[in-house]
Amino acid sequence: MAVDKKTEKNGESRTVAVNRRARHDYFIEDTVVAGIVLAGTEVKSLRAGKANLTDAYARIENGEAWLHHMHIAPHTEGNRYNVEPMRSRKLLLRKAELARLYGLTQQKGLALVPLSLFFIRGFAKIEIGIARGKKLYDKRESIAERDRQREARRELAGRQDKG
Repeated sequence: MAVDKKTEKNGESRTVAVNRRARHDYFIEDTVVAGIVLAGTEVKSLRAGKANLTDAYARIENGEAWLHHMHIAPHTEGNRYNVEPMRSRKLLLRKAELARLYGLTQQKGLALVPLSLFFIRGFAKIEIGIARGKKLYDKRESIAERDRQREARRELAGRQDKG
């Protein structure tokens, strides 16, 4: 994946990784954008697009937010400066946001799920979703709805081609 330096310098965001399973497995009720504490070689790997959010989750522990099970591949030229790929990483949030997230996860039984990882103005940010788990029938229903929308788009495209 080639890095487009212009979009980053102009202040636009560049997405590195997206957790597609999150929207399939959870109802996303709200989102929060947080900074993330990284080592130097991890930033280089992220700029190369080598991150995986599939099994990652966030937790509030001792008044701090932590991201667990996010995989960032070791940088090829990082040698001894590389760190553990699956290590826990601290999330940077304001105290009020931390308190709100802690309250939501304790009272309502909601989970904190990472949705996407991106760069804004050179800083790595992660979008965390406040999520409620879907039941199996909810997942089937969302798949059926997606299929219905796909069929409707095909019908419209077929009509536009003929007429």
